Amino acid sequence: MHSSRRDFLKQVATLACACCVSVEDSAQSKNQARHPHLDFPNHPRDRLAVTSWPFRAYIATAANRDRKPSVPSMDIKEFPAMVVERFAVYNVNPLLSHFPSTDPAYLESLREAVAKARSHIVDLGLPGRCFATTDTSTAEAAVRDGYQWIDIAAAIGSPSVRQHLSAQPGEKPDLDAAAIHLARLADYGGKRNVVVNLENDNAVAEDPFFIVNAVEKVNNAYLRALPDFGNSIVNYGEEENEKAVAAMLKHAFNMCHVKGAVQSDAGKTYHVDLGRMFAIARQSSYRGYFSMEFDTNGGDPFVGTTKLIDETLHYLA
Repeated sequence: MHSSRRDFLKQVATLACACCVSVEDSAQSKNQARHPHLDFPNHPRDRLAVTSWPFRAYIATAANRDRKPSVPSMDIKEFPAMVVERFAVYNVNPLLSHFPSTDPAYLESLREAVAKARSHIVDLGLPGRCFATTDTSTAEAAVRDGYQWIDIAAAIGSPSVRQHLSAQPGEKPDLDAAAIHLARLADYGGKRNVVVNLENDNAVAEDPFFIVNAVEKVNNAYLRALPDFGNSIVNYGEEENEKAVAAMLKHAFNMCHVKGAVQSDAGKTYHVDLGRMFAIARQSSYRGYFSMEFDTNGGDPFVGTTKLIDETLHYLA
């Protein structure tokens, strides 16, 4: 009986250890599953992407108010092949507002067109919605739209969305409200393995330091910052813009926008020190993509994008 009892106790102890290891492994696996993973390229040109925003005059959709009849029209399905042909770049950032349809058949045809061009969608730009508001119904609508757009990103094979933040007139963005609603969006992104990126764009609703605070408050690996080299220079000036970009790069995952110059609403041109910006990116150990987003107020998007690509390759060499 003593021998049997000792054997029984050994078996219980062994089983308990196995259970602990199993639970620990399960928790570790779950934790790893909640972190996005991409195999980022190392070759400089392979890290480049082009967004459809500078080419909005050419994109033919009913909702595109920036379409210019004086230039040739293009369906967004043609955009990846055009980028390959004109710029030898194999990554694109289309905007959802440039899609003529979001029905499954069209999304599948877009995915096929991307594959045929041997290109990749590396981010999907979304319209603005109010997340940083205490107006519950408005925030709920924003979250619902965000869920649907994440589903579209998953359908076309995009690893991330660029969720723009908007603000209601006269309302200051509320950090606590933003954290609550963006946390839900990040959770859903985690389930679909789609990262939610926040860009410093609108000076009020998308202030770079507000975005950093929101990302840190949510503390979810599927909510990240998307630094734009030039978008905050008008509001902050060159020195503070560099600090803003540096703060955002600490929370960036797969996407960073490259601009060489930005024009203010008053028509003043602000030049971005790209050498300094790429130095900050290196110091931040950023490994993701750099997307060319030429400011079309400065001229021809084909010429401007080519110049940005040449400068970017110079600094990545």
